Amino acid sequence: MKKMTFIDVFAGAGGLSEGFVKAGFEPIAHVEMDTHACKTLETRNYYYALKNANKLQVYYDYLLGVISHEDLAESVLNKLDNVINASIGDDNTNIFNRIDELCQGRKVDLIIGGPPCQAYSVVGRHRINKLEEDDPRNLLYKQYGLFLEKYSPKVFVFENVLGLLSADNGRYFYDIKDYFRTLGYELDSRVLNTSDYGVLQNRKRVILIGWKKGSDFSYPELVAEPNPYTVADILEDLAYLEPGDQKNITNYANDINDYLEKSEIRSDMDFVTQHVARPHNDRDLEIYKIAIDKWIGSRERLKYADLPERLKTHKNQTSFTDRFKVVDIDNYSHTILAHISKDGHYYIYPSTEQIRSLSVREAARIQSFPDDYYFEGGRSAAFKQIGNAVPPLMALKIATEIKRAL
Repeated sequence: MKKMTFIDVFAGAGGLSEGFVKAGFEPIAHVEMDTHACKTLETRNYYYALKNANKLQVYYDYLLGVISHEDLAESVLNKLDNVINASIGDDNTNIFNRIDELCQGRKVDLIIGGPPCQAYSVVGRHRINKLEEDDPRNLLYKQYGLFLEKYSPKVFVFENVLGLLSADNGRYFYDIKDYFRTLGYELDSRVLNTSDYGVLQNRKRVILIGWKKGSDFSYPELVAEPNPYTVADILEDLAYLEPGDQKNITNYANDINDYLEKSEIRSDMDFVTQHVARPHNDRDLEIYKIAIDKWIGSRERLKYADLPERLKTHKNQTSFTDRFKVVDIDNYSHTILAHISKDGHYYIYPSTEQIRSLSVREAARIQSFPDDYYFEGGRSAAFKQIGNAVPPLMALKIATEIKRAL
């Protein structure tokens, strides 16, 4: 049976694509402007190609450093170079030409993706009040629409942050929906929390789904599922780390547990990659210990103003008072954001035995990426890609229900 196809625009590191691929859809193209994210997408493509050819050991050799990325690429026969490293704008002629080549006469069934969300986020809200031309990100939904006009898919999925609903008192979201309707689509939206779909993280996102007018499609029923697991289930099998430890290759510390098996986060590999921690200075480590003791001892968050004066470096003690935050080991994590690439203060490991911030692999697991997913570009680039991503487990739920409806 022929697989349904999709194009992923503003693809990032491929979290949304991962869910659709696992649900049985075939990617025609991924369009992304970040070079490191594009290399990550290429590496994931090679993983699937080698898996389908029963040659996964070649992929493992790459992760282990036995072969280079060039060797990895050469090992994949008949590969289509479907990762397009380009910035989406008003003139997408080159992108469209490349996608047309990749289509090879096939119809595009879906378009998925979400424009960069900073312009709609609470942090970026002050920019919303500027004129639209002052912040072109406010109009990226129209660039998304150009792909709908060009390829006329049956269905599209548009993902973004919760702040999109209230930006400019709701005008932007109204404009987005109105614009997509002018392109010939009916649509509906839901606010979904990733913790309802197997992800051990409280992360609310707006999921807008559109379908061709006149079709019998409707917004799929995305029923929340019981999720009795906690962050402890993510962390317990990973090796001990000191601040600054660079365990790019390490063995698992414990056997697989129910959550890691059910979610398929832990792969068939007998090793794990990118379990690397950033270094911290003595002042930060002292603050982290205070924050951990306070959270574990009394479930209280550290307020910046409560720190000893000798540990304070900021005069402003009223904004971002919770800039040091411990991950809740007994529940779901708070939202992983791209800011984790800047520092680890908001993602402190929940134990006095390992005083540090989360490793790259721990953050990836909280986002529900499988352990065989490799993020290219180094530690900071990996953190950024992880923080910006759609959690694959939630993407899988959306993709499965869309497939069922289609």
